[in-house]
Amino acid sequence: MTGQRSLPDVDEGLVPDEPLTTKEGWRRFVGHRVEAPDEPDPAGLSARGRAELEQARRDYHSALPPANTPTIRQVLSTGRLLVQLNRGQFSARRGLIVSGDSGTGKTTALTQLGRTHEHVVRRRHPGKGGEHRIPVVYVTVPTAATPKMLASELARFYGLDLGARATMPEIVNTVCAVAARTHVELVLVDEIHNLNLATRSGAEVSDQLKYFAERLPATFAYAGIEVAESGMFAGVRGRQIAGRFTMIRSTAFDYGTDEQRAAWRALVGTLESTLRLHRHRPGTLVDLADYLFERTGGMIGSLSQLVRGGAVLAVDDGEAITRELLDLVPVDEAALQTRPQRRTRARTAPAAQRSGA
Repeated sequence: MTGQRSLPDVDEGLVPDEPLTTKEGWRRFVGHRVEAPDEPDPAGLSARGRAELEQARRDYHSALPPANTPTIRQVLSTGRLLVQLNRGQFSARRGLIVSGDSGTGKTTALTQLGRTHEHVVRRRHPGKGGEHRIPVVYVTVPTAATPKMLASELARFYGLDLGARATMPEIVNTVCAVAARTHVELVLVDEIHNLNLATRSGAEVSDQLKYFAERLPATFAYAGIEVAESGMFAGVRGRQIAGRFTMIRSTAFDYGTDEQRAAWRALVGTLESTLRLHRHRPGTLVDLADYLFERTGGMIGSLSQLVRGGAVLAVDDGEAITRELLDLVPVDEAALQTRPQRRTRARTAPAAQRSGA
């Protein structure tokens, strides 16, 4: 196999403007299930049928479900406990912050918390009892956010068109009324690192979030890049946030000890078990664990991209993921920048252990 390889053609139809930051997009995300397509005998299919089946398999591999990483497990257990503890509390509710480098799975952990909780609520209130419930809200903090911008993001999630002339109190009161009426229980706020407490607008947005947390009977969970380092816990406001929020650090996998390498191999094996390729030998990716770590720097987002990309290419080339195919899949710049540092750590850690350090 030589030369450059292009990705298969994809459907270029228009996608509705329903991101996760709208109730419609969030509902679609919560209800979406990644299922492997049926595998009828290709010999009995027309050329069009075979093409449709191959595209369905590409779609499946491009959207493989996230692996259940230690960070996701910790966020789920901590978040669900906080939701329970906050029930019946009228003020000073406790919250959760997921902090770490880009590509370590912060947003995935945050959205999986919301998705899991919404499924719990749907089971608790089946049928008409749950039709009008919106238990989870998901928003992102805009760059250079102002309090009105943040309130408008919440209004946009609910589909509230209050007009450009709506005042701040009008937006806040309307959002709080709708949230209470639809039984909000969990508010997810992503990109929290865009909030800079050292600036006047950042401090005001922090106060606005605190006000929403006091008004809404909900648990607030944040996610952002290196939250502590960005000054989130500095000053009077920061100390108050630190006193009410539990922080979970989302980190890249390490590879210096036997235990760390075993954890990485287990993660690779979990991803490999989701593949639906005709000629892929189970254990091939686990055998490539060293290579996969070198390519990704231990970043879960980069690993997912690499494996999914290899699987999509394999549908058209051999039905098995090989190192040669993986070499054709690009990884993000963050993974490339962390590789040299982590290579050194992976080499030197065992030597230090042998010397008794």
